[in-house]
This record gives sequence, C-alpha cells and structure tokens, in this order.
Amino acid sequence: MNKRNVKKGLMPYAILLIVILVVAYVVTFGGSKVNDLTYDKLLSEIREGNVVELVITPHSSEGVYHITGKLEGYGEKETFSTQTPLTDSIINQIVSLDDGLNYKLDTDSDPGSSPILFILVNVLPIILILGLAYWFITKQMSTAGKSMEFGKSKAKLNNEKNKTTFKDVAGLKEEKEEVKELIDFLKNPKRFQKLGARIPKGVLLVGPPGTGKTLLAKAVAGEANVPFYYISGSDFVELFVGVGASRVRDMFKEAKHNAPCLIFIDEIDAVGRQRGTGLGGGHDEREQTLNQLLTEMDGFGANEGIIIIAATNRADVLDPALLRPGRFDRQVIVNLPDVKGREEILEVHSKNKVLAPSVSLKNLAKRTPGFSGADLENLMNEAALLAVRGNKEQITMKEIDEATDRVLMGPAKKSKKYTEEERRMVAFHEAGHAVIGLKLSNASEVQKVTIIPRGNAGGYNLMVPKEEKYTATKTELLEEITGLLGGRVSEELTFGEISTGAHNDFEKATKIARAMVTEYGMSDLGPVQLEQQEGGVFLGRDYGKTRNFSNEVAHEIDLEMRKIIDECYEKAKTILKENSDLVKLIADNLLEYETLTKEQIEYLVKTGRMPDESTIEEKNEDLEDNNEELEEKNEEKEKKKVTRKSKKDVDVIDIEDDSFDDK
Repeated sequence: MNKRNVKKGLMPYAILLIVILVVAYVVTFGGSKVNDLTYDKLLSEIREGNVVELVITPHSSEGVYHITGKLEGYGEKETFSTQTPLTDSIINQIVSLDDGLNYKLDTDSDPGSSPILFILVNVLPIILILGLAYWFITKQMSTAGKSMEFGKSKAKLNNEKNKTTFKDVAGLKEEKEEVKELIDFLKNPKRFQKLGARIPKGVLLVGPPGTGKTLLAKAVAGEANVPFYYISGSDFVELFVGVGASRVRDMFKEAKHNAPCLIFIDEIDAVGRQRGTGLGGGHDEREQTLNQLLTEMDGFGANEGIIIIAATNRADVLDPALLRPGRFDRQVIVNLPDVKGREEILEVHSKNKVLAPSVSLKNLAKRTPGFSGADLENLMNEAALLAVRGNKEQITMKEIDEATDRVLMGPAKKSKKYTEEERRMVAFHEAGHAVIGLKLSNASEVQKVTIIPRGNAGGYNLMVPKEEKYTATKTELLEEITGLLGGRVSEELTFGEISTGAHNDFEKATKIARAMVTEYGMSDLGPVQLEQQEGGVFLGRDYGKTRNFSNEVAHEIDLEMRKIIDECYEKAKTILKENSDLVKLIADNLLEYETLTKEQIEYLVKTGRMPDESTIEEKNEDLEDNNEELEEKNEEKEKKKVTRKSKKDVDVIDIEDDSFDDK
C-alpha cells in the first residue's frame, strides 16, 4: 500500500479528532466572556464599589498574581482578568481597600506549590490528547499493515516441544524406509554432495484419507530436527488474482532463509489441479498460483536444503507438470494398513488407555479390515467414551465391539420400534447372509449378526475375509455376490414375499458383476476390457468413462451381467433350501437375543443351542493359545531357514577362497 492511500485512510480519523476537540472546547468555554482590566482600573473599580467578586491566585513560576472577578452589570459567564507583579505591597493595597467595601474576596494557593495539582492542570490534558492521537494512528497503521500483508505466506512454522518421530507412526514400515534418506540428507547433506547425488526436491504422499500422510511428514521433520512449515493448499487461493502467487514467492523466500527445512503442503490438489480444465475454462487465480509454484520448485538448487512434501488423496487430478522429475520426483503410496499394521496402530492408540486383560488387539486387528489409522484411533476413543459412560474402570471387548459398530454404521437406534412382522423379516434376511457365509468356502467369515437398526440399515451382517488379499479370483467374486443375495433369497423362501431391505445388497452385487464383465474379463465375452476410467475427472466420473463397444456388445454385457446374477441367485436358493433349519435356528435366536457373535453362531451350528459366557471365554483362550503356538512354530521355521541359508553362503565363500588360493 502506497503513502497516498495511507494518508487517505488517516484523514477521517484526523477530522474526527478535530471535531471532538472543538466540541470539548465549546462545552467548556462556550458562551463565556473575559474582559481585560489594568491594575489601576481594578483599584478604581474597587474604590467605587463596583466589584462583586474577586479571586487572587499567586503564580510563583511566572512571578505574577492572577486576579479574576466580576463587576456589577456583568452577565452570568462574564468576568474580568488582570495580572500584577508578585509583591506583598500589591496584596496589602487591595486588602486595605477591602475595609468598608462589600464584595467577596478569595485567595487561592499557588498551583506550582502542589505537584499533583500542577500535573492535573498542566500535564494530564496534554498526555490525554497525545494518547488519544497515538491510539487512532496505531489502529489505522495496524489496519494498513494487515492490508499490506495480504500477499504474505500463511505457512506456519511448527515449533512443538514434543516433536513427532517415527515412534509415533505405526503401520507404515515401507513408507518410512522411503523417506529415511530425506532425513539423512537434512542431517548430513555433504555425504550426498560428495558423490554427486541429487536428493528429491519433492515427495508426494498419495493415499486414502486417514492413512497417516500428515503424520508421516511431521515425523520426517521431527527426526531431522529441522524447521517444519505447514500450509494447506487452500491457503494459497484467494478471490483476488495474484495473491496466491505472491504467497508462494514469500513462502519460498522465508524457507531459503531457514534452510535446511521442510515444507509440507496438505491437500495440494486444491491448488495443483490440471490447468485449462472444466466446462467454463480455467481458474485464473488458481492457475497463476500453480504456475508460480512450478517456477519456484525449479528455481532453487538441488541441494539447497529445501524439501517439499505434499499430500493428496486425488493424484489423478494433479497437473502433469507438477509430477515430472525435478519437481515431485518421488511418489510414496500410503495405503490402508494390513492386519499387522493395524495391530501396531492399535498399540500406539491404546498406550494411554486402560484395557481389560481379555482385550486382544491382535484379534481386533483381524476384525477391522479396511480401517485406516484415523478409523482405528476413533474406534479406541469411542470405546473409552463408552467405558466412561458405563462407569467402568477398564475398557472391555463389549465397549470395543460397540465402538466398531458405531464407526461402521453409526449408533444403535434402540428406540426405533419395528412391527413383529418386520423384525421377523429382518431376522431371516440377516440369517440368510450368515448361512451363505458359513457354507461357502471362499466367502467371508461372519463376525457378528444383529437386527438392531443402525444408520439407514434395519440390521447388518459384519463379515470379514478369511485372508487379506490384493487380488480376487472369479470364484471368490461369484461367492461374494451369492452372499450378498442371500438375504433376499431367505425372505422369498420363508415368507413368499420380498422387501426393500436388499437395496444395498443389489447395488454392491451389480457393481461387482459389471466389473467382472467390462473390466476383469471374467465372462463369456472374453478377456477384453470394455470400460475404463479415463480423464474428464472434473466433469463427473460417469461422463469420463470410456466405452469401447457397440450397441450390440452393450446388449451382450447386459445379458452376461444378468446371467451372473441369476446363477448366483439360484446357488443361494439351493444352499438356503438345504439348510433351512439352520436359517430358522439363527433367525429365532436373533429374534430373542438381537445380536449374535461369531463364537455364538459357531456354537449354534455345532450344538443347536446358545453357549454360556464361560464357554465362549474358554474357547477364546484356547484360540489365543493355539495362535501363539502357531506363531512360535512359524518363527522357529523362519530362524532355521535363515540359519541354513547363512551356512550355505559361508560354505560357498570358503570354496571360492580356496580355489583362489590354489590358483
């Protein structure tokens, strides 16, 4: 902001200050009239008896008497004033004239003799006026300063005393290995410069929400013990064109002064989207900001000590120029944790929580596939809140089970009342899912079945895969579709009627069937990919789907999808007809107990009745003991393999050495 604009901004406040002073003067002195009299004239008026009031005030600092008063015929605010030398003869002369005259004579003390009175009369008004003026000016200047800082960087320097380290990051073993060399460079850059190595200028962390991308970036800065600048991508973009680019320049300027340092840009897709996209053209402010970011990342040297880490869960929308080598040289995929990673994450988030001895984090990790680190933290926090709400001193599996259901489906709606017919239909629907899961070898394991409504569901079946895999076979997908259709088939076989409760099941089954036909090549149409996601991410996913087939092939795709669904439907019908007694047994117990766990269902299948709590606890203990024995055996096998391998390597080396000596 220039000086002319600052002066224009100060003008209203200066005018207001002048008006206040004028008003104060008018209120204090307005309407008053002071007449000047000479000393001789004053004596003459005293002799003639025209003086009504007389006040004599000595001023030693000035060496004079200030004499004020009123004469006959004066108005209410009319007075006279005169000054005389500070001598005793003056006072004696006036006092001698007072004999026989009828007027009021007062003598004030010298203001200079009282420091407090002197300050109040002479200094305090000046201080008040100067203070008021200073307050107005500083307020205006601060406003002007804020306006001048509009283009300043909003990156925050993280100076936490308890810095995040790799000990606080669980379940990301490979990801931590990828970024460890960044820490080594920030600690000892000469080691890399000696061999001519160029450290990556930028590292892009890509992964679903809640997987720990921000936590990993903070841990890198904490391990390296360097300044850590944090900013969100949305902090760059403003309404006015050019502000974002200015903030980018200021951020890199500040970072260069504090190198070596680390800059973390969260949600970089807010500013790094592809340029020139969308129906209405590009966004000038965002594109200028991105251009400046690209320029700055090319502007500093390879080993200046500035490393940029960015995070996003939408790498497909980023501009290609941002991802090329020399800018974001490396992409680290931060995926959802596996069962071992989930166990480590649960251990981190349960350090400050009091868990009951019966709580097994290993079993909990197996029951929570697809949970991110944020989901697991939320699960443990919900369990702790439920334990406090129940006035318990420890967190038990009961609270953890309820917390898992809350994270997945929301709180239970126990006050929601169903008719008896609806309860029976929901019970048989969920029992159908459970029986299909029990009877198909490749289907998911049933962990819990409940008819208590949660969220939009009247009941739900918690099923997890027996083993976590990265790929799925055709048989597994077909059995998954069969399991999804089990609820509708059970309704039809039991009541001869169908309901809307299978809406979500059909949605999932249809999606899998279409992907099998058009993407995975698992149909009679052959190993051909007929649909794929490509471009157009700003116009909507459906509009951006590329279809490489004619109308005739589209009809064949519909027939293949229907064929898959019909075959799975008939298979589910066959299984449930053969196990109708088991469906009824599970449904009747659901109507009575409302919720059945995996252990209870397995006991029902074997004995036909519900188990006691002691039986389930003993079974859990046996399972844990068996799991520990299996793990110990596996560890011993691995140790033996390593020992054999190492011995073999030693023998080979010895032979080679001997042959070399012989030569």
